[in-house]
Amino acid sequence: MSGIARENKVNIRPHIKTHKLPYIAKEQLASGAIGITVAKISEAEVMADNGIQNIFIAYPIVTKEKIQKAIELSKRVKLILGVDSLVGAKRLSELAVENNITLEIRLEVDSGLERTGIPYENVKDIAKEISTYRNLEISGIYTFRGPVLNGSPTLNFVEAGIEEGEMMVKLADQLRKAGLSIDDVSVGSTSTSASAATVPGVTEIRPGTYVFYDAMQEKYGCCTEEECAAVVKVTVISRPTKNRAIIDGGSKTFATDVQPNQAPIYLKGFGKVVGHPNIILERLTEEHGMLHIEGDSPIEVGDTLEIIPNHICTTINLHNFIFMKEKDNTFERYEVLARGKLQ
Repeated sequence: MSGIARENKVNIRPHIKTHKLPYIAKEQLASGAIGITVAKISEAEVMADNGIQNIFIAYPIVTKEKIQKAIELSKRVKLILGVDSLVGAKRLSELAVENNITLEIRLEVDSGLERTGIPYENVKDIAKEISTYRNLEISGIYTFRGPVLNGSPTLNFVEAGIEEGEMMVKLADQLRKAGLSIDDVSVGSTSTSASAATVPGVTEIRPGTYVFYDAMQEKYGCCTEEECAAVVKVTVISRPTKNRAIIDGGSKTFATDVQPNQAPIYLKGFGKVVGHPNIILERLTEEHGMLHIEGDSPIEVGDTLEIIPNHICTTINLHNFIFMKEKDNTFERYEVLARGKLQ
C-alpha cells in the first residue's frame, strides 16, 4: 500500500483502528506513511505517548472534555481534527480561543455512505461559515466511502475508488474557487485506495484493514487467504456429534459486526477455518463457537484450529495481546495498548 502511494505521489496515512498497536504504527511510518489516522482522542493519546508525532482524528469531537484533551494533545504533536457540523466547529473555535491556540481541521464529507459527514451538496456553504470561526484553520477535506458506486454497494473497487476521488477533487476545486485554502484531499479505504490514489488532485489515502486483511477482504477479492496475516487460534473443547464441534471462542472472541450471508459477498459463517473448507463457524454464543462439519473431519477434542475473522479490526479490540510470528518462527507478545480506547 505504501508502494501504491509512492507510485501515485500521494501520502498514506493508515488508520490504526485495525491494529491499535504503536509498534505496528511505527512500522507503517517506517514504510513511508506520513502519519496515522485514529477514531478517538484516547487512541491518539496512546499513540502520542509512544512517540507518534503526526495524528489525524477522523471523527467529530464535540464535547468540551474531549476538545480540551485534543487541545492539550495538539501542544505536543501535529494534530488534525475532523469536523462535520457548525455546532462542532463552533465548540472547537470557542475552546481554541479560550486556550489561545489554533486548531487544524479537515471537513468530513458524506460522499455516499450516509454516516457522518457534511452532505456533499452543503459542504461549500458550511465550509465558508466555518472559515469565519476564530482559531480554526481548514487544511483539507476527507471522506470515507468504502466500496460504493453510483450510490450502491459494489465489488467494482476500481471504479468506486475513481468515483470517490473525482467527487472529492471536484469539491476541493469548488471550495478553492470560493476562496478557501484546501491543501489536503484525503480518501480511500482498503478496497478503494489503489484506484482513488490514481485520481489527479487526491493527496492522501487512509486504508486500515490492509495491514492484516481478513475473511471479508478476501471474499471481496482484495487479498488471498495466504495474505491474511491475523488468525485467532482456538481449541476444540467438545465434539458431541459427527457434524458439530465446539471451540473456546464465541462472541467475546470473534467480532459479529460483519454477519454471514449478507450481500454483496455472502460470507459463510463468522470466520474462515484455515485448512478446513468443509467446516463452517456457524453460530456463536458468548463463550462457545459452534462448528458445522460437512462430511467427515478428523478433528478431535484438544485440537487447535486457526480461524481468520470476518472483520479483523473489531476482533483485535476484543483481545489484550497479539502474538507476532518472527522470522525465526518464534512468537513475540505485544499488548494491544489502544484496545478499549473508545472515548
